[in-house]
Amino acid sequence: MKTVILQRDITWADPATNCRRAEEAMERNAGADLYVLPEMFSTGFCTQPEGIAERDGHSLEWMKRQAALRQAAIAGSVATEVEGRYYNRFYFVKPDGEVTHYDKKHLFTYGGEHLRFTPGTERVIVEWRGVRILLEVCYDLRFPIWARNRGDYDMILYVASWPTPRVEAWSALLVARAIENQCYVAGVNRVGTDPSCEYCGGSVVIDPYGKTIATCPRGEECEATAEVDMEKLAAFREKFPVLSDADLL
Repeated sequence: MKTVILQRDITWADPATNCRRAEEAMERNAGADLYVLPEMFSTGFCTQPEGIAERDGHSLEWMKRQAALRQAAIAGSVATEVEGRYYNRFYFVKPDGEVTHYDKKHLFTYGGEHLRFTPGTERVIVEWRGVRILLEVCYDLRFPIWARNRGDYDMILYVASWPTPRVEAWSALLVARAIENQCYVAGVNRVGTDPSCEYCGGSVVIDPYGKTIATCPRGEECEATAEVDMEKLAAFREKFPVLSDADLL
């Protein structure tokens, strides 16, 4: 499965501009099976969602159009308002219009996200072109039990707005999640600034051995491509069956 990670600078609270520029980035990397955008890719990471979170589904409808046009899946999170509640909602959109979503469970209390957003309660795994994919958002990365592989997925997607001062933790934890769960991991972080923070990216795809197989330079808008090789993964798991020895939850 050909995966493109899209490390973007995000214009604050401007979905039309952000979607247009993401579309241009995908066009430069045509022919992928999956495109992965950062956390709240259409607005920037907001902890005060009033007037910013979407009620009209603008970004989701754009994702549907792009998925159909490119015959690929599009993934990324959107600040979403539903019946007066706010969610950091990770959408995974397939070309036929099927939408799967995961609501971020671990809200970022240090930044006040928990004060206005409603946490999710369910792990979500989606299957796409033979790969079972666990959907996670930013701060979820710090909680390994939530991501524990129960033999039910092959890849984790982390979409993030992870600030520069803590980027070394981001990089280390992505590698840890890949090794301990014997899976591929794609981590997509933004670059640039918003009203609160600075971001330097560090977006990567890591294989089950913990090796980086695609990377975006820090501090730059960038796209990078990696192949998820299910035959290689199956052979590694059969030869070295780590998951069968894991602690029971």
